Amino acid sequence: MERLIPVRKDRTVSFSLPEIDSANDGAKAMAGVLQAMANGDVTPSEASSVAGVIETYRKTLETAEFESRLQSLERMTNHANF
Repeated sequence: MERLIPVRKDRTVSFSLPEIDSANDGAKAMAGVLQAMANGDVTPSEASSVAGVIETYRKTLETAEFESRLQSLERMTNHANF
């Protein structure tokens, strides 16, 4: 059976984090991970894994925000050239 379904190497963790709607919210989420680790709700290794996911998501949001701002500037520049 282990060949069909690999043995799980980690456990599911559950703890509260604030909603992440912008790149700046990533810091608040990281504080939540740190607090969960300090409380013993997650291990340092688990906290590191969750922090990596949060950082990836934060970078994705930051990139999307940057792209939106760049497109806005490009539209303004294109209208100014006419």
